[in-house]
Amino acid sequence: MRLDDAGVQRKLQLQELEEIRNDAYESSKIYKERTKAFHDKLISRKEFVVGQKVLLFHSRLKLFPGKLRLRWVGPFLVVKVYSHGAVDIESPKTGKSFKVNGHRLKPFYEGFQSTDIDVMALKPLPVIE
Repeated sequence: MRLDDAGVQRKLQLQELEEIRNDAYESSKIYKERTKAFHDKLISRKEFVVGQKVLLFHSRLKLFPGKLRLRWVGPFLVVKVYSHGAVDIESPKTGKSFKVNGHRLKPFYEGFQSTDIDVMALKPLPVIE
């Protein structure tokens, strides 16, 4: 084979390799977009209102893991909600206010108090011998 023909053949091989690489990049990009859309669809959006009670995720607990330690502290009161997802919360015990990411919060549900309780006296069943 002559050197000129070999050089042309090599350039064609390199161009084919570049096309294959570009196709792989495009298919990877499409896959990532679909995966992100699927993931984002499953994320539940949290919306907080001023005056709502919330719990705060205690992220420092990861440094000292313990089976029985609580990962959520609180309750805190929501003071202000920002459009970009940050939330100002205030501790009712200390009165201190600070800004946290909304992803670290979850709503606090107080215990249910039922006022209508029916009390029934149960009679023992007769013993059949």
